[in-house]
Amino acid sequence: MSPLSIVVMGVGGVGGYFGARLVLAGTTVTFVARGTHLAALRRDGLRVRSLAEGERVVKIDAVETLAGGPPADAVLFCVKSYDTESAAAALRPVVGPDTAVVSLQNGVDNEEKIDAVLGGRHAVGGAAYVFAGIEAPGVIAHRFGGRIVFGELDGRSTPRCERLRDGLAAASVPVEISSDIRRVLWEKYLFICAQAGLTALTRCPIGVVRSIPETWRMFRAILEEVTALARASGVALPANVVETLVKQGEALPPELMASLGNDLVQGRRLELEALHGHAARLGERFGLATPAVSAVYAALKPHVDGRPQPAVRT
Repeated sequence: MSPLSIVVMGVGGVGGYFGARLVLAGTTVTFVARGTHLAALRRDGLRVRSLAEGERVVKIDAVETLAGGPPADAVLFCVKSYDTESAAAALRPVVGPDTAVVSLQNGVDNEEKIDAVLGGRHAVGGAAYVFAGIEAPGVIAHRFGGRIVFGELDGRSTPRCERLRDGLAAASVPVEISSDIRRVLWEKYLFICAQAGLTALTRCPIGVVRSIPETWRMFRAILEEVTALARASGVALPANVVETLVKQGEALPPELMASLGNDLVQGRRLELEALHGHAARLGERFGLATPAVSAVYAALKPHVDGRPQPAVRT
């Protein structure tokens, strides 16, 4: 069997961290990046600064486009949700008949968008449990975590998923194939809507959110609202899912800010539509009240494309 060939689409915290581990294990990996980040990766390599694992620099194959490249066995699809369609289109040169495009993004509808662009059953659902981000061009800061769960959308066990699982395991990545990946995606979606939504809305880390009773009640309210949306969507979540996720929130390091909050503070575009916007629209479709989710969505909507521009007087 030929060596595993992987494309990492998007070299942010998720793509950079897991891609570096794969390279260190000897896997053939092509990284797709752009701008000053790409220039730094080409010049200096990919630097990962991890609180848990120390610092290392990995020489990588970083490109801006995939034109002329051979088909990949798998793609770790790690772009922001608002770039899903354009990034999927950029993958066409390396997508063969059985290429698995594993979405490790935030949200629960990216897989449908990927398949709408690429056709067929290329999209594979995935969830990355890692806190990492771009510290500077070419530099990834990793705080903690590093696990991946993925699986075919129809629950089948397939050779392409088994081969990717084995490749990730060989790179010392804790990995699991799930036969119910939609449930996994929704459980993560619940947590992100609450944790990211409130750290962004308050501009405060999770420790402050937990310390204010009214704010912490809103955390639970978001979990409850999105749980109702999941069940209306036909996703069978555990009966105790809200309590489980509240406990996970209680265990987070107090200084932690979600990427949504960091993007907001730094004036960058937000993944708001894939998170709270999607949930608010589902609530309207199903006739379910989502007051907490909708409040987060409405309050952050002026920042969805970055810092709001001053109003122009006429």
